[in-house]
Amino acid sequence: MKKNLTTGDIANYCSVHVRTVIRWIERGKLKAYQLPGRGDNRVRLKDFLVFLETHGMPVPEELQPANRRILIIDDDERVAKAIQRSLRHAQFETLIATSGFEAGALLNSFKPAVMTLDLRMPGMDGFEVLEFVQKSEEFKKLKIIVVSALSRAELDKALARGADAALEKPLDDDCFIETVARLANVELTG
Repeated sequence: MKKNLTTGDIANYCSVHVRTVIRWIERGKLKAYQLPGRGDNRVRLKDFLVFLETHGMPVPEELQPANRRILIIDDDERVAKAIQRSLRHAQFETLIATSGFEAGALLNSFKPAVMTLDLRMPGMDGFEVLEFVQKSEEFKKLKIIVVSALSRAELDKALARGADAALEKPLDDDCFIETVARLANVELTG
């Protein structure tokens, strides 16, 4: 992602003419600097984000910080904690839900990018959670990774019902983290 933006970049993000952006700069509304010798304006990304916030303008999706929140849904606390350790080691923010009902409550408050989902749970099972998420407009961007010890046929059934990936327990840590990163659209560091 660019750290410095041109007036043309800003005009595209805000759907305005370049001259409008130049006026914002000239009037001191948008902090900028000029390139030596040429006089072309450049705006630091952080200054542009401050400008958008100050003026109540939406931040373009490609400039929003990556969502590194992962909701882990598994009724086996040992498995959930193991998944959590792997994700935290890869710099993801996590919460654990031990039931489908608890997951529903956490989805609204935590707003994860990705959810890991065990299929076999008491009460509301993984398939019911999948169905709930598929019907909810507010969760349409949520990516779901089924993590289960059930048969391949059951994993395929979960994919057919809307899961974005299905991995077998026990998990291959590297494959799991790569899948989470890909679905969350974040780069792994280190």
